[in-house]
Amino acid sequence: MSAIRAILHVDMDAFYASIEQRDNVELRGKPVVVGGDTRGVVAAASYEVRRFGVRSAMPMSEARRRCPELIRVAPRMSHYKAESTRIFEIFNDYTPLVEGLSLDEAFLDVTGSRALHGAAAKIARTIKRRILEQTGLTASIGVAENKLVAKIASDLEKPNGMVEVTAENCRTILDPLPVSVIPGIGRQTLAKLHAVQIRTVADLRLAPDRTLEPIFGRYTQRTRERAAGIDNRPVVANHEEKSISAEETFDVDLCDRRDMERELLALAETTARRLRKSQLQAGTIQIKIRQADFQTFTRQQSQQPPSSSTEQIFSVARELLAVWLEANPGTRIRLLGVGGSKLSPAEQRDLFAAADDAAPDRIDAAVDRIQERFGAAALGRARTLHRP
Repeated sequence: MSAIRAILHVDMDAFYASIEQRDNVELRGKPVVVGGDTRGVVAAASYEVRRFGVRSAMPMSEARRRCPELIRVAPRMSHYKAESTRIFEIFNDYTPLVEGLSLDEAFLDVTGSRALHGAAAKIARTIKRRILEQTGLTASIGVAENKLVAKIASDLEKPNGMVEVTAENCRTILDPLPVSVIPGIGRQTLAKLHAVQIRTVADLRLAPDRTLEPIFGRYTQRTRERAAGIDNRPVVANHEEKSISAEETFDVDLCDRRDMERELLALAETTARRLRKSQLQAGTIQIKIRQADFQTFTRQQSQQPPSSSTEQIFSVARELLAVWLEANPGTRIRLLGVGGSKLSPAEQRDLFAAADDAAPDRIDAAVDRIQERFGAAALGRARTLHRP
């Protein structure tokens, strides 16, 4: 008989904002958001500002409307990544099975670690203590037998909380929770569930198939299993990147196609450089378009062979944008993004390829070397100059 699994879900509390408050005593206890200026979005919100309904991914203009006294801090991503590295090093002291979901969130499978480090709850408390001692930051941790329940549990006593869900107390803890805690239940599905008087996890778990099937169809059984706290997904260490991308929110909406293409090229450069730095190439190129009214669209196209060439990525992205603009003339654009997916390891070019074919690769390599030494702003294509 296999051992009962022990899974931790560690979620740092308001990570970016907490780092800023830790580093600047004048921000402590204040309503702080990290993110872009008026035209940007909230990347992180301190608990002081969340009381006003401000949350991550909210437009900064809406955040200011809800809390005029908020203090905006520009993101320092390299600093946050350094702190994240320190925290993940702590995780790896207790198990090699660490599945990072983002800079501030991870699943840990400590099933095999208990003989050395003690019970799962003890490991969780030790990790919380070490994070606080070494970084000055707090984390909330959920402890359970699977990923689904651990993730739900980590959110129940935020900030700086720890909740352990066992087979004995699972029903007591999960059943009264709002049904929205189940992953995959968005606003539209939630409205349908409320319409048939399903409001709690228990309601969902006990509802008859005739009630659930019109809402979930072939996913009815899986949804019921989630409501029962059943989840057999493993913790997957060293999770491979599924996509690499770059996006930009503009201070002034883009109306001119030349400006759009200029920004698209700059984003293609960034995405291509990130692919090459990771020694990856993309088999599919995507663009992301957000209109002035916040409607967001994505378009994608496969490319063969896969590539990390700036010119190739820009060529595909520009064609996708052109097709979209034909269907949406006169659109004002507030955000553009370029990404690559279906990633694969970069392969060496054919040594016998024509010199002209290899020229773009040599240019990219030279630009990468210069930017690595002097910074990304040290060198760029002339077409990206005079950006609005």
